[in-house]
Amino acid sequence: MQCERLLKQIKTWYLHVQSETMAPARMISFIENHASQCDICLADPDLQEEIAKITEMILPESKIPKAVRLQQDEAEEESPEEEDENTEDDEDEEKEDEDEDDLEIFDPDDEI
Repeated sequence: MQCERLLKQIKTWYLHVQSETMAPARMISFIENHASQCDICLADPDLQEEIAKITEMILPESKIPKAVRLQQDEAEEESPEEEDENTEDDEDEEKEDEDEDDLEIFDPDDEI
């Protein structure tokens, strides 16, 4: 982020969000409004990515616009490698559960 003014405003707005005197969605709209009008922000090529990261951190999942959530879901579906790793972890956990079920519990009152 190259705009010092925006950085200062974001810090101030974030403090308001933390003290619950400003809604997170309003903070994001202020950031986007400033970025659309500021010459420095308009020239910054990485600003939109940074705004997206801030949005993910600030807004709860239910408040993110539906179109953005759909794009995120599509991006997650395109990366099957992560799902394969999770599947392997689940299979290991199932094996551990089966092993625990096979164990006999020793009861000292039982006769040998």
